[in-house]
Amino acid sequence: GKWELIYASDDITRSSPFFWAFRRAFPDNSDQIFSITDAIPEPIKMVGPATQEIDLDASSRGTFVSRVKVATLGGVATSIMTTRASIVGAEGVDGLRLKVESTKPEESTILKKLGPLGKLINSNSQPFPSGEALERVAPGSSEVVMVTTYLDEGLRVTRNKDRSDDDAFVWVRVGDFGGGNTASL
Repeated sequence: GKWELIYASDDITRSSPFFWAFRRAFPDNSDQIFSITDAIPEPIKMVGPATQEIDLDASSRGTFVSRVKVATLGGVATSIMTTRASIVGAEGVDGLRLKVESTKPEESTILKKLGPLGKLINSNSQPFPSGEALERVAPGSSEVVMVTTYLDEGLRVTRNKDRSDDDAFVWVRVGDFGGGNTASL
């Protein structure tokens, strides 16, 4: 199912599993790096909304897509930073193990302003293999665990297992509740 973030105990971008994996790859430097981008004030940098789409099969495997809108320069340049991950299985009774695969800016307003050329560039640009890059830095870092501490039909509370005492993300369901042969979490 599709979920929209309504509360984050950290910067909205940290709801993406890419940043959880980045922390695993760079445990000694990630917070310093994040503090630089977090200190950029509005309207120079604006973040949100954030959404997640989760589709599971009966064996707790499936797909996970995180999207976070990022705008700069008062909204002149915006894009949706999209991270795609595989759900590789359950972790205990309340966790899902995610393997980060790729990250790509989508729906760039700069590319849209270029008309057909921008559309051509966007359709031909490949996503960055962020999972592979993180694995080269620290093997195993591209896999993270999303723990769900509360779930009902319309509300979900998740945490990064590595920072379960620090991070909390509250999501509301958007749209329909799925269907077909997969479960929508």
